[in-house]
Amino acid sequence: MNKRFASLLLCLLTLFFLVGCAALTRLPGESITQIASWSGRLSVRVEATESLASQAFSSTFELQGKPEQGQLHFYTPLGSTAAAIVWTPVQALLQSGTQTQTFNNIAELIERVLGTPVPVSALFAWLAGDQISLDGWQVDQSQFDHGKITARRISPAPQAEIRVVLEP
Repeated sequence: MNKRFASLLLCLLTLFFLVGCAALTRLPGESITQIASWSGRLSVRVEATESLASQAFSSTFELQGKPEQGQLHFYTPLGSTAAAIVWTPVQALLQSGTQTQTFNNIAELIERVLGTPVPVSALFAWLAGDQISLDGWQVDQSQFDHGKITARRISPAPQAEIRVVLEP
């Protein structure tokens, strides 16, 4: 996997962090009222380890779904799709340009791309404003009313930081 592709996918985390290039108006089997959606700006930073170089990524995003099933689009500064992820309980697809990768689930996709697991269900909870604690993570939701969330993974290594600024 080339470095640019890996960096682009770092955003994923987050989560959560997540589709085909065609925009879906709803997820299969879901009604519109059951689908949570967020958009804004996301930045992810993962510290270097002995086997993984440090990574950083920032992009605008649109996330729709829930931890078990959803889609996430990352956009370039000009508004075109840079990468997209779609996931269900039994599969996760990652598309960037003409390259598509398939994984068994979203957790596997995130860990393979970032080199570390990321708590997808916790990311959705944080985006919803829920104050949940997670071992090894420090979450700052003090600016949640202004659409800002910061989550830092302190342990185990590698340390990571996710910053989200949601659009009103």
